[in-house]
Order: sequence, then structure tokens, then C-alpha cells
Amino acid sequence: MIGNNKEARRYSVVFICVVLLILSFTISLGLGRAFTLGDIWTHVSGVLRGDQGTNSAYISIVLLKIRIPRILAAICVGMSLATAGASYQGLFQNPMVSPDILGASAGAGLGAAIAILMGAGAIGVQLLSFACGIMAVGLTYAVSLSVGGKQKTVLMLVLSGMVTGSLMTACVSITKYLADTDDKLPAITFWLMGSLASVTQNDSMLLFLLFLAGGIPLFCLRWKLNVLSCGEEEAQSMGINTRRMQVAVIACSTMLSAASVSIAGMIGWVGLAVPHIARMLVGSNYKSLLPVSALIGGIFLLIADDMARCLTTAEIPLGILTSLCGAPFFLYLLLRTNKLWSA
Repeated sequence: MIGNNKEARRYSVVFICVVLLILSFTISLGLGRAFTLGDIWTHVSGVLRGDQGTNSAYISIVLLKIRIPRILAAICVGMSLATAGASYQGLFQNPMVSPDILGASAGAGLGAAIAILMGAGAIGVQLLSFACGIMAVGLTYAVSLSVGGKQKTVLMLVLSGMVTGSLMTACVSITKYLADTDDKLPAITFWLMGSLASVTQNDSMLLFLLFLAGGIPLFCLRWKLNVLSCGEEEAQSMGINTRRMQVAVIACSTMLSAASVSIAGMIGWVGLAVPHIARMLVGSNYKSLLPVSALIGGIFLLIADDMARCLTTAEIPLGILTSLCGAPFFLYLLLRTNKLWSA
């Protein structure tokens, strides 16, 4: 009976999250200075009646080319970072792990900084950022194998990730030091703070495809993450190839993290804080924890992006808002870590 109640609660939480995501999407369509949700409703009603107003073409262009791609990108980035964060927390058996633990975000930031310094276009920045994010995690994994071998793999991964992240961050600082202070340096600085202002239809579609490519395997491995979160020895005793599982989780999570950073810049705290919110709602079972984390991540980042573009006349960098929300929550987590992780 108790098990049935827990299962019913999990399904209820998933349903509520889906409803909230749809509601957030609908409200976000009407947020902005160009037109409101009422104008959109009038436009849609006119199209259905065959009576289009004078602003009909303008509203259609803004919706299809600016607002909807940006909204979808915010949802995909939030879902990707939250999914990667939850997966890493299970893999490393540590609730304080975030998607940048292995250096993916720092590597992607370095790639973008170099591309901007070289004068590459938007596509060049995204490609080099994504490639460097993947390479940084590859370097971390290679170093952990060469240093630790088959022993203490998780610990070696974390330590190697710290070294790689520090190295990439130092290289970013060197790139900023070499950049032109009137042009390149402001561009690098603004990109590193995170923003979805320049997202296009192609960007949102690419993010969605990469989310499916990285997210579907992780969702299929949810039950193995449950076992792996109990420890490597426990997982091995149940017949799980922990080395292969680690590679799969790291590869998929790195893809999600690097893709998000390459499109939206450096956005922190989502992958750390959101899985804890999900854990408070549905517990530590990855059967429900992973989908709920993804849904809440999409809702959280969409709301943050709405605030970024609507609170002031000049758009606020998205990374600043997520940090302002995430840092106090992290302090709260420090006080309740043991209770949350054992829930």
C-alpha cells in the first residue's frame, strides 16, 4: 500500500511538472515589449477566421523566428543541464556534484573564447566550444586512467576534473588578457556570462536533437544509476560493468553539458540545484528522479530567461540570474545534505 502511494505521488509530480512546463511555455510567448499574450490570441483568432490584421505578419515573424526558438532553447538547455547533473550525482555518489565536475563547461568556455578571439562567426564559436568541451572531458578521463588505473576510478576522475577545469580556466584568462579591450574582450566576457539572446531556429533544433542523443541513453540506464549510486562494489556484485557504465554516463552527460554551453554560454547551478529539488519531491529513485529533474530544469531556466529579458530594458546575462538563485539554495543544501540524499 505504501509503495502504491509513493508511485502515485511520483506520477502526480510528473503530471504537475508537465502542466507547469506547458503553462510556462504559454506565458513566455506573451512576455516581451513587442506584443502580449492577448495580441497573440487576437492574431491566432484572426488567422483561424481568415481575417488577419495589419500586425499579423510582424507577430508571426517574431514568434517563429525569435520567441519560440528562444523558449525551446531555454527548455532544452535547462533539461540538459539538470539531466547531466542528476546523472553525475548518481555516478559519483555525491549530491554536491554538478555537470562541470569533469571540466566540460570550462573547456567549452575556452573554445568559445578562442573562437571569438580569432574572429569566428556564431557557428564557429559554437562548434569550437562544443569540441573543446568534449576534449576537456576526454583529457580528464585519460588522466584519471593514467594516474589511477583501475583503482579508485571515481576519486581519480574528480581530482583529474579539478585539474583540467583549473587549466582550462587559466587558459580562458590568458585568452581574455590577449583580447582587444575594445571589441573582443567585451564579447568574450558577455558570452561567458551566458545568454540566449542570439539563439536561432537552427540552434534550438540542434539543442533538441543533442538532448535526445544524450538524454535517451541516460533514461534507459536509470535503473543502473540506482545501483551505481550505492557504490561500485555493489554494482559489480549485481553484474554491472561499472567501467562501461561510467563511460556511457560521462559521454552522454558531457554531450548534454557541452551542447548547452556552446549555445547558451556558461550557466551555473542548474545541474546542481535542480536535481535536489526533484529529489525532495520524488526521492532518490532514478526511475522518476531523472524525468522530474529534466522537467524542473526546463521550467527553471525558462523562467530565468523570461526574467533576464523582461526585468530591465537591457537584457541581464542569464548566468547571473541562475547564480543569484542557486547560491542561496546551495547554502540551504549544505544544511540539509544528509537528509536530502537519504530521502
